[in-house]
Amino acid sequence: MTRTIVIAEAGVNHNGYIENAFKLVDIASEAGADYIKFQTFQASELIDRKTKKADYQKAMTDEQESQYEMLKRLELPFSAFEDLFEYSNKKNIKFMSTAFDQNSLEFLNRKLGMSINKIPSGEITNSPFLLEHAKSKNNLILSTGMSTISEIEDALSVIAFGFLNEEKKPSIDNFNKAYQSAEGKRALKEKVTLLHCTSEYPAPNQNLNLLAMNEIKKYFDLKVGYSDHSIDIDASIIAVSMGARVIEKHFTIDKTMDGPDHAASLNPEELSELIRKIRDIETIKGNSEKKPTRGEIKNKKLVRKSIVAKGTIYKGDLFSEKNLSVKRPGNGISPMRIWDILGKKSTREYQHDEQIIE
Repeated sequence: MTRTIVIAEAGVNHNGYIENAFKLVDIASEAGADYIKFQTFQASELIDRKTKKADYQKAMTDEQESQYEMLKRLELPFSAFEDLFEYSNKKNIKFMSTAFDQNSLEFLNRKLGMSINKIPSGEITNSPFLLEHAKSKNNLILSTGMSTISEIEDALSVIAFGFLNEEKKPSIDNFNKAYQSAEGKRALKEKVTLLHCTSEYPAPNQNLNLLAMNEIKKYFDLKVGYSDHSIDIDASIIAVSMGARVIEKHFTIDKTMDGPDHAASLNPEELSELIRKIRDIETIKGNSEKKPTRGEIKNKKLVRKSIVAKGTIYKGDLFSEKNLSVKRPGNGISPMRIWDILGKKSTREYQHDEQIIE
């Protein structure tokens, strides 16, 4: 049975308060998530101060506030992530955080020793940042919201180059060579998981297009998963049934809190329900081996059939379709062998419904 990795995405739902962040760790741990994930950034390195908010951000926060001002308010210092890392360990849940700038990535990898990094959809065309992720040699999870197959391929080319090359000069040609090489493909297969994603908040059902996840898997032959921005848990459950190896889902303390992502997040009860259902699906899916279960083996003799006498058969009679039948139970000769028996002489006498033992 393949276990789905569940990433409980806290993001910035702490609203800039470390106390809320600790509560989010508690919720994710109690729900049984594999990872708690935050977002690490320095607003001054992430965004132009004049950048406007997205429509969904305007709907959930002060419309007059700039995106920079909002992110600055939601920014936590690096020291807070050190505390959250230690607290997560105490709560027996793995810690993760998405870096949105180079300083944050270096902090997470060097100071906290991250072995896995999540690259958000918005960075899929940020080749210098992709390259820095790959140079870490960490396992990478790449979200693919807003992207085409071609853009994903370009990003993977940069990542393959970063995995393999320390000395060569970065260039489109060298990226492509690394991507096409056997070594590059091996490194990507070993280290990269691609997440299908619809970057709308919340994403309406008609735009989720979960079948694209399988198309990504088929095209790139890499592990795939789903970063779910829909309003409930259905899409994540369907994605797991389709083979998602990773599920990432936003959650919050309270959906009514002020902030850009709360309304599109799960509450604690919903997060717990999602994880319970994912584990149930894993059990139901089982593995790909087709063989009878223990229970089926017990039932097999009762529900299958054996070759029996349709009436009295005397010694020396020829077995034929007129004097043979098939009936339960299945602890005698299988009807699959009836063609071997037809036309042969009976070596003994049989009564009606008696199993043939020739």
